[in-house]
Amino acid sequence: MKKLRHIIAGLIALSSFGACVDLNYNEITTNDEDWVYESPLYGVEKLVFDVYAQLMNGFENNYNGALLASATDESDYALQNSEIHSFYNGGWTVNNSLPEYWRNSYTAIHEANNFLEKLDKISLEDYVYSTEGVSYEQLKARFNLFAYEVRALRAYYYFELLRAYGDAPLVLTTLTIDQANNVERTPAEQIVKYIVDECDAIAEFLPINYRNEISQQLGRTSRPFVLALKARTLLYAASPLLNPGNDKSKWEKAAAANKAVIDKCNEWGFKIGKYADLWGNKSFENEEFIFAIAKTQDNTFEKQNYPIGLEGGNSGNCPTQTLVDQYEFQSGENAGKTFGEVYSANKIDVTDGIPYQGLDPRFGMTVVKNGDLWPLNANQQMSIETYYGGFSGSPKFNATRTGYYLKKYVDGNSDLTPNVNSSFRHAWIVMRLSEFYLNYAECIYNITGNAESQGEYGMSANEAINVIRDREDVKMPLFTGNPADFLERYERERLVEFAFEDHRFWDVRRWKKGNKYFTKVQGADIVKQTDGRLMLTRSRLDRTWDEKYNLFPVPYSEIKKNSKLTQNEGW
Repeated sequence: MKKLRHIIAGLIALSSFGACVDLNYNEITTNDEDWVYESPLYGVEKLVFDVYAQLMNGFENNYNGALLASATDESDYALQNSEIHSFYNGGWTVNNSLPEYWRNSYTAIHEANNFLEKLDKISLEDYVYSTEGVSYEQLKARFNLFAYEVRALRAYYYFELLRAYGDAPLVLTTLTIDQANNVERTPAEQIVKYIVDECDAIAEFLPINYRNEISQQLGRTSRPFVLALKARTLLYAASPLLNPGNDKSKWEKAAAANKAVIDKCNEWGFKIGKYADLWGNKSFENEEFIFAIAKTQDNTFEKQNYPIGLEGGNSGNCPTQTLVDQYEFQSGENAGKTFGEVYSANKIDVTDGIPYQGLDPRFGMTVVKNGDLWPLNANQQMSIETYYGGFSGSPKFNATRTGYYLKKYVDGNSDLTPNVNSSFRHAWIVMRLSEFYLNYAECIYNITGNAESQGEYGMSANEAINVIRDREDVKMPLFTGNPADFLERYERERLVEFAFEDHRFWDVRRWKKGNKYFTKVQGADIVKQTDGRLMLTRSRLDRTWDEKYNLFPVPYSEIKKNSKLTQNEGW
């Protein structure tokens, strides 16, 4: 009965912690706060998991189903009621400062600070002889890890703030309301230093994985996680947005950190396998994943992204013609050329899908095109028609405006018919090994200016990229030489490899290339001719860009409470 009371109280306390928002770091009080620390199995562990719970992922933290990809040149969200369109149609303001990275991150940081300040209140004495099937030593080791897990999470939330806002208040203690409303923004460079120093300080105390730990839950911070966080942070710090003077020493630090991730992950057994295995019912077991957020069985993402016309399908995030144009041909006379280069005319005959034959295999694993058999389940599978008047095309309400539908991350085995309504597990990728090969390639090229040079790290930019292009089910032609357009080819490779994983949204901002990439986005209209041929005509998707969009606006509600908070330029 005593433990039952603890569980009920825990639910109340967690709700109170979850309600803490913005920079309100004041002490949260409940009728019996001490229960958390007097009953670790039912209290402390739940507080730690609540810090984890603030991690954002595209399956749940989206805009009525829209991924961040649909605010970029990767995708167009077919449903017009989503706030995702605010990113490019003028609706993004200080009063509509979406997404709420500020609120979400500082909620988590408060919870982390509160937990870390009260570690001395945790006592395991009551469990020395009775630990419910767990030895006292195992339990003690488990709780010793919590502090390092929470510190790793706190550093990650500061990275989220860094890439969204640049300068942000760096607060490592709980604050009163008055203190919270008088904090100032900490320069981005100091936040970078904090994240890097914190990762260095805690890495050795975290396990490589949790296979030998008493609690083997997936998605916990680990030694690879903090090495990867450090490497990603240093890449952003070296990029033009935060490094306008192009300080080469920042690229060198980023190169070393990203190469360390590659070397250590290879030593620890991480592997780059099939591209198709990055999603699906067992993707959470993927040996390439450094950190992923696993979800229980669900079919919400399929409902949001199955083609319109299919039972249960709502169209959703539709790959753009701009994205399709970036895929290269794998072999033949057009090997190495992109779809956009080979088919540069405004009108293309796509009858029987002939122009798409021989494209990078990642295209077929990411995009559903007209004529594809989709989804995989037998009850709903059909030849998808995206042409005007087709089963999944205009003028149906919310039909794709690009001529394509999304396949990546979508589990085609899900059957949305009412008599079945099946669902499967999903895992949102936060970090995977391929990222750090491409990160490293960018760094070493910015140091040496030569894609063939290994510098002092033993790997050239081309060699790093080719590890990705040579994966088992991709096998694209390898990068060679030192072409003048290397960076453009690199940026294209990054777009293709990480399509719909949220990288593009942030990459283009840190490169300060929004005007280049986000203002010339194309969809496509496919029309069936009287002779049965299908003609694709490229169409312009209206998008605007302002340089202030490189950083998010500090929410006006925060500045109104705290006059010491400054606003980002242009907002």
